[in-house]
Amino acid sequence: MKKYTPMIQQYLKIKAEYEDAFLFFRLGDFYELFFDDAIKASRELEITLTARDGGVDEKIPMCGVPYHSAQGYIETLIERGYKVAICEQVEDPKSAKGVVKREVIQLITPGTMMEGKNLSDKENNFIATISLFPDETYGLAYVDLSTGESRVTLITDHWTMVLDEISTIQTKEVVLSSDFPEDFVKEIKTRGVTTISQEDQTNEQIEFAETLQSLQQEKLKLTAARILHYLFRTQKRSLDHIQPFETYQIHQYMNIDYYSKRNLELTETIRSRGKKGSLLWLLDETMTSMGGRLLKQWIHRPLLSRDQIERRLHFVEVLKDHYFERQELRERLKNVYDIERLAGKVAFGNANARDLVSLKMTLKQIPEIIHILRSIPDETIQQRAEKLDPCTEVAELIDQAIVDQPPLSVKEGNLIRDGYHEQLDRFRDASRNGKTWIANLEKTERERTGIKSLKVGYNRVFGYYIEVTKANLRLLKDTNYERKQTLANAERFITPELKEMETLILESEEKSMELEYELFTKIRDEVKGHIHRLQFLAKEISEWDCLQCFATVSEERMYVKPTFNNERRVQIVDGRHPVVEKVMEVQSYVPNSCEMGNDQEILLITGPNMSGKSTYMRQIALISILAQIGCFVPAKKADLPIFDQIFTRIGAADDLISGQSTFMVEMLEAKNAITGATADSLILFDEIGRGTSTYDGMALAQAMIEYIHDKIGAKTLFSTHYHELTALEKQLPKLKNVHVSAIEQNGHLVFLHKIKDGAADKSYGIHVAKLAELPQEVIDRAETILQSLEQENGKPSKEKQQLSEEQDQPKDEPIEETQLSLFEEPIVKKKTEKIGDKEKKVIKELQSLDLLNMTPIDALNNLYRLQKKLR
Repeated sequence: MKKYTPMIQQYLKIKAEYEDAFLFFRLGDFYELFFDDAIKASRELEITLTARDGGVDEKIPMCGVPYHSAQGYIETLIERGYKVAICEQVEDPKSAKGVVKREVIQLITPGTMMEGKNLSDKENNFIATISLFPDETYGLAYVDLSTGESRVTLITDHWTMVLDEISTIQTKEVVLSSDFPEDFVKEIKTRGVTTISQEDQTNEQIEFAETLQSLQQEKLKLTAARILHYLFRTQKRSLDHIQPFETYQIHQYMNIDYYSKRNLELTETIRSRGKKGSLLWLLDETMTSMGGRLLKQWIHRPLLSRDQIERRLHFVEVLKDHYFERQELRERLKNVYDIERLAGKVAFGNANARDLVSLKMTLKQIPEIIHILRSIPDETIQQRAEKLDPCTEVAELIDQAIVDQPPLSVKEGNLIRDGYHEQLDRFRDASRNGKTWIANLEKTERERTGIKSLKVGYNRVFGYYIEVTKANLRLLKDTNYERKQTLANAERFITPELKEMETLILESEEKSMELEYELFTKIRDEVKGHIHRLQFLAKEISEWDCLQCFATVSEERMYVKPTFNNERRVQIVDGRHPVVEKVMEVQSYVPNSCEMGNDQEILLITGPNMSGKSTYMRQIALISILAQIGCFVPAKKADLPIFDQIFTRIGAADDLISGQSTFMVEMLEAKNAITGATADSLILFDEIGRGTSTYDGMALAQAMIEYIHDKIGAKTLFSTHYHELTALEKQLPKLKNVHVSAIEQNGHLVFLHKIKDGAADKSYGIHVAKLAELPQEVIDRAETILQSLEQENGKPSKEKQQLSEEQDQPKDEPIEETQLSLFEEPIVKKKTEKIGDKEKKVIKELQSLDLLNMTPIDALNNLYRLQKKLR
């Protein structure tokens, strides 16, 4: 019976240990893939699938990539959620007996990337693990292998809190035990996780002692140990840069659930899933990658401690008031490289000489940054500036040892400065002197032989040689030339002296490169001994970067410092939606105030579609978040309570992944709010009940309002088109009606975007349909139906009388619901005016807009753009 060749047997044995990964098997200058790996990789990477003889009758599918360009192919596979096992030759083929020994030296996964296009400068790349304990406590730990950041927490609340944390850290890979419940695994995958890995080891090992030293609770240790086991097993090297695990509790920060973060577009927009148009996009004036990552973490985790918030606000205020010092600080921060990731690469053993030079250039900025901060006349800033450690010894070591512009490779020499190492200097002198001798040899031999075309050359195969054309061979007399190679038109020779010098040069160069690499690794290891100092410096610099970022944005956009109260009072004077305001830029943003005292818990907001109800609600939430992350806010004045949670139900979108309808998503988000909110929470409900029949929706909306009013007492903004609900103002003492004003001018609807007291008097639905350019036939028919319904149900005056009677009914009885108030007054039809070609083009473009799938920001932007075309 035929067997696979020894090499294929070796491949299959290694592949059996990495069944869930592509095995990149090193053969000479290529990484080869075989069998199913080859078939799948050829499709994913769009490379040619071939076959080779493996010792059996059928040829084995095979494809490969050059080892020197493999990084791009690996990154493509990782981006698509795959794992790649790198299998290298671990013995010299010249001394090997039989098949060269090979081993997997690293398993690369979405959560363990250290560099490459998949690693965004201003985003962490966390890998997480979840442990499920018998008492239904969940342990969650996560590590960014590229920066060394590590955190762990215990969650005793519902499983959805774990999912929300997974969404917050935006991990692509989660490590679980092999017996983790399958239903939970499916839910994890709905939160953007592309890769599920397994690790059952949770015992504490000596290698983990320093990293786990801060953990006292057994559950925390077991959870953190699981992810450390996975990282050590897959990366197969010391991970000294992983920082001791930082413990936290999710209730230490303002809780914003997954749906609310999405609805508020904190770090990405709903429509494009991109940064532009989000709160992060507005705020990101950070100058460093580290600062950018920390800013994102701060946005996701607003503070609850008033002392911590006011401390940040104080730093922001001082930096805002000292413009010139802040500008100098920004200029210095421009030249600060990513210390966290540079330190990670040093510890990981894959930092090159250019990385060390980047680290040196960064450390040279620190004394200047300290000087700038000390020059600001504020004691707290000066005290904190003293914490900055310039790591002078590290900068000096790199400066003395590494040239200013080293090559990318660390194994081909020219890294180390002259004068740094005596033996290296000797090798270099021998090499340089030898090359000078050879350069002079050509001139000497031309003069001696009289052959002007004689030249001295070099190639990798034959080494140094003297080349003489065949026409001039007759001139070679009384020479000690030894023939080395014959060409078509010339002969190549060598002399004993040239051969001796060649040996000296090549040996010197080879020994020089070997010594340089040895010296470089020693320097890198010496820098590695300062990893924790560098990581602490990185943390301080990133915080200063975020603080100057807040100060810069606050000054440029004329934000004010918020104040806080313990009376649960909301007082926002002329507040603005920060992102919409920036998008509008030259247009004048209409500010709105919000006043809610102890005697007022709910604002019931009515008004037409697209008038700004959702924008107003969002701006209250975003102002609260900005205040609690320590930034100034877009308003003339803001006096706020500290909110423990924010819940939102804004917009409508089917959750296709989990198969849930718009209305089901709406109800789930509403449930999260009314079951999780406290009196210190903020709730935003936009158009609750739209996804079902009018009566069902109205009944649900009223029931929710009453429950929040009577049972929770949270500050709540509730927008609705159900005008019947405005009657609740007389029944619920802590509810107040407000509306977004709009007026009709010549049959056209004009939005004033101003919040006013009282209920709106109409819905303006058909007006909005006109703005959306529905076919005129549909508009005409709608107006006819509207007039018919109004006639059938009585005149507006009678309707108002009926509504007044309904308001006097006892609170626990449902409002008598009629369709009447949804269509209050007939809309006067206006003849279509003649329009020109310019207007026709704008109308055509307006008709092509997908309004139902636009965010309010996108809609405003498009309307403004079209408006400009008509001017």
